[in-house]
Amino acid sequence: MWRVRTGRLQVALVHRPRYRDWSWPKGKLDPGESVVQAATREVAEETGHDVVLGMPLPSLEYDLSDGRLKRVHYWAAQVAGRPDAAALRARPPVPRASREEIDQVRWLDVDVAAKRLTRPEDVAPLAALVEDHVKGRLDTRAVVVARHGTARRRADWDGTELDRPLTDAGHRQSRALVPILSAFGVSRVVTSAWARCTATMQPYVEAAGVEPEVSTVLTETAHSSSPAKVAAEIAELFTWPADSVVCTHRPVLPTVVDVLAQHALRPVADALPRLDPFLHPAQVLVAHVAQTPKGPRVVATETHHPED
Repeated sequence: MWRVRTGRLQVALVHRPRYRDWSWPKGKLDPGESVVQAATREVAEETGHDVVLGMPLPSLEYDLSDGRLKRVHYWAAQVAGRPDAAALRARPPVPRASREEIDQVRWLDVDVAAKRLTRPEDVAPLAALVEDHVKGRLDTRAVVVARHGTARRRADWDGTELDRPLTDAGHRQSRALVPILSAFGVSRVVTSAWARCTATMQPYVEAAGVEPEVSTVLTETAHSSSPAKVAAEIAELFTWPADSVVCTHRPVLPTVVDVLAQHALRPVADALPRLDPFLHPAQVLVAHVAQTPKGPRVVATETHHPED
């Protein structure tokens, strides 16, 4: 967690009496959890704060005493505010950790935090966070691009493309997307008007209590007629002041990714998916967008799948 107070960048550390150490809030995945769901849950348990994840920070790996490899994922995160109310409605309540597990939570200036951290390796994500702050790209909003969940095969469907539904697996994927979208603070839902997209967003719409924006522009047919209209709709999301998700179809994704690349830092653009299918069913690409003097810029991306 980070914040700026009186012009100084600060981060939150926790003290674990069992280990007598100062560390980042973190913990292990529960069965069936995604890494981003575990991140928001563990931070809430250990600090009492609901957070929204921002850009990813360097992960750490080290060997455990039993020979297993431990991998720790980090994100820059901010305490949730009023614009994040919808995303918080989509999360289950989280009990606070006992004082035997966490007995202190402290906000510290980053130079003090670097000295307070017990494990030297924990300074690596802090250094990356400070660098992003200095470059003016730490404060970001998420534009989440989602491909709809697994749908019935065209050959097995007698109806129109407009109405082709999700399979049972697609509905499971859609429900599993809820904690992922919540972790990134999504409060605006934009979806293709076709049934397989609206159904993919429906569990999050219900959990978050938001009204979806249903777009005919994002359908396969409309895209084939005017990719430029799709590009304009995606570009508009970059100026939206809160986190958003857009759900569309595989044939539309090349145009969406091209818009991301046009607004991205060069290394970020080079790392974007370039080959069909771009995203698998129900997979999401999270673009972290910073508002810069040159306009909105995608400063980092990551992908997540509800079945990972």
